[in-house]
Amino acid sequence: MKKLVLLGFMALLTFSQAKMIDGIALIVDGEPVTTAEIRAVQQQIQVTKEEAVNLLIQDRLQKSAMKDIHIDEQAIDDKIAGIAAQNNITVPKMQKVLKEQGTPWSKYRSSIRDALKKEKFFQEKVASTITPPTEDELKLFYQSHKEDFIIPSSVNLIEYSASSEAKMKKFLETKNTKSVKSRTVTERTKDLSPTLLTTILQTQDGSYTRPFNAGDKYISYKVLSKEGEAIMPFDAARGAVTSRWRQQQQNKAVKDYFEKLKTNVDIQRIR
Repeated sequence: MKKLVLLGFMALLTFSQAKMIDGIALIVDGEPVTTAEIRAVQQQIQVTKEEAVNLLIQDRLQKSAMKDIHIDEQAIDDKIAGIAAQNNITVPKMQKVLKEQGTPWSKYRSSIRDALKKEKFFQEKVASTITPPTEDELKLFYQSHKEDFIIPSSVNLIEYSASSEAKMKKFLETKNTKSVKSRTVTERTKDLSPTLLTTILQTQDGSYTRPFNAGDKYISYKVLSKEGEAIMPFDAARGAVTSRWRQQQQNKAVKDYFEKLKTNVDIQRIR
């Protein structure tokens, strides 16, 4: 009998622990945050429990702040079309790829809606607090983050050229080389224009860049491989430096915004 009671007590204890593990850890402005969510964030981005809690508090505050932001279906369609164009694929092809990866189209559209909401929220609530950087600020940021601007010293490419944009787009869709010319080239990254360099660096090996208008022809590159290491000169890296600086400032501005918001919100810590 004692054994049965002991087993029953152990089962009850295990059940209670399970409930605690997946229970509500805190309530932010009426929205619950579970211990399971906290653990998931800790594991996914390798942060401490307190950091995970703060990120989830910010997530709930952001959702609350964005609840009245409306994104129409056309805006979602336009964003998806833009993403497809950047990757040189059609929207139906994108749908097929996502399906093969196990991502439902409705879920993908929902993620785009959330991203657009965040963009709109940022523009309306936070962007105005960020002042444009001075030249000295950008140079200081570059000097302090040179390791972020290490790039390949050379790239191996196949250059495809066509006499019209239509022919180039047709080639990129079909990969039929009948209407294009091609040549294999190796370029030093320091000799490339900032625009072309950025595009090539953003293109995965084995993939094609978007078409470029070269005046009398249209050009696209297939990136074969990237080799060596070099630090981008400041002038070539200016766009990337500005982007990184802006991202850092945006993160800080968003964090400051929600830190202020937290002082006026009811946050109940349960465990």
